[in-house]
Amino acid sequence: MSIMKKITVMGATGSVGLSTLALVRQFPEKFSIYALVAGQNTVKLAELAREFMPEIVGINDHGKLAQLREALFGLPIEVVAGEAACTEIAGVSVDMVVAGIVGIAGLPSVLAAVNARQTIALANKEALVSAGALVMRKARQSGAHILPLDSEHSAIFQCWQGWRGHIENKVKNTDTSTLSHVCLTASGGPFLRRPIEEMSNITPQQAVRHPNWSMGKKISVDSATMMNKGLEVIEAHWLFDLSPEKVKVLIHPQQAVHGMVYFCDGSVVAQLAGADMRTPISYALSWPERLNWSKNHLDLTIMERLEFANVDMDRFPCFCIAHDALSLGGVAPTILNAANEIAVAAFLENKIRFTQISEVVETVLGQVINGDIDSLEAIIAVDADARRIALSVVAKN
Repeated sequence: MSIMKKITVMGATGSVGLSTLALVRQFPEKFSIYALVAGQNTVKLAELAREFMPEIVGINDHGKLAQLREALFGLPIEVVAGEAACTEIAGVSVDMVVAGIVGIAGLPSVLAAVNARQTIALANKEALVSAGALVMRKARQSGAHILPLDSEHSAIFQCWQGWRGHIENKVKNTDTSTLSHVCLTASGGPFLRRPIEEMSNITPQQAVRHPNWSMGKKISVDSATMMNKGLEVIEAHWLFDLSPEKVKVLIHPQQAVHGMVYFCDGSVVAQLAGADMRTPISYALSWPERLNWSKNHLDLTIMERLEFANVDMDRFPCFCIAHDALSLGGVAPTILNAANEIAVAAFLENKIRFTQISEVVETVLGQVINGDIDSLEAIIAVDADARRIALSVVAKN
């Protein structure tokens, strides 16, 4: 008889949070919700709280505390607000913390969960991009377990059985000598075949229309520039403790294959699934078991072909810049992430052109920003400096 898992969902009203709660809704005998945390959407958070009846809900925007309390008046649910209070929730012992807060804003709660020795289902790639060395060092010290929620990293996790031992600390089968490399796949986004000379005319409305996945605006733009895949390479470097040259990427427009592991004997193990975030989320929630949640398997017979190609660096300069940041190491990935967040926001607000996203990020990376990545405070300071410079660069365009 399986034990019911108690779950905290950080970023409950976002796409990852809602997909997680859809699975919890489907398996009420397996999962219960301890806490729900959101940024600003009090209406949706209150709706979810009334359905799942957590012990506590948190809203990051302190100004919306009264509104949330009024919406949940009379219910036995504790209501808190503000970044500090919401971060504390991630440290309360549960069976799993789903880290679904987007961007650097999710880093404090990820670190709180790590320090509390939680099992963390990580969707917040920026936490590892900006603070990978710190997060993984703290995880080793505390004994926290980090399970990937990105479909590509989940694919690698599922294919490379040695990683299971690494997380459990039971099976000492983490020798990478049998591994050649891992490969993440990328759809290429909505502009894979658009003439490069027309890329500067791309509008925000066009950029957020991903051909395969339903995602938020920021991550959709990152997919269109392929910065998202660059960030995922950095994330994989930290998650799987692999050198940068052992993390490769192939364009695969059909997105049937999410990731592959290449072994030294010439074997390649791949994970295939449909474009549904519930697949990697369900694997993390139930690992090392699987949830019987979908009867619809990937039908390869309806696909005319499966295509794979190398990344065109001229078409996707953001991907190249992310690779450079990983090679530089130190504070470079932190600067990369901060500058990209500012550049994408500026593009969505029609302040810069699509092709200027990479130009802004590259310019900021070229600036001298002193700092280290040994503490949360240091990382936040570097992040703030990079954002300030990025805003200045945007203003000059």
